[in-house]
Amino acid sequence: MAPKDVIQQWVTIFNSGNAEELAQLYHTDAINHQVANDPIIGKEAIFKMFKNEFSTAEMVCIPEHIFQDGDWAILEWKDPLGLRGCGFFHIVEGKIKFQRGYWDKLSFLKMHNLPIPIN
Repeated sequence: MAPKDVIQQWVTIFNSGNAEELAQLYHTDAINHQVANDPIIGKEAIFKMFKNEFSTAEMVCIPEHIFQDGDWAILEWKDPLGLRGCGFFHIVEGKIKFQRGYWDKLSFLKMHNLPIPIN
């Protein structure tokens, strides 16, 4: 499966809120680094992260563009509340090996009425 196809599948599963199915798109030792947070390492930890996030806030990913360059895919997205971001995905053997995401954490927390960390 081409990297662009993996990301289209990722968006579909993400929007379903199924953390277990979403984690299956990742390599066992994958890294998910949302730059607003510390990196999450390993498929099991990534599953736990998504499970927690899906239970905390209703998140919807609306793709604006999906680009592919070799074994990399880039997702430019927005959500219904106006938040925008982008993600870079390194796809190896049809699975996500590395993901880095850029988005405004403070705006996300405020939009979802979540507590703002003091530190």
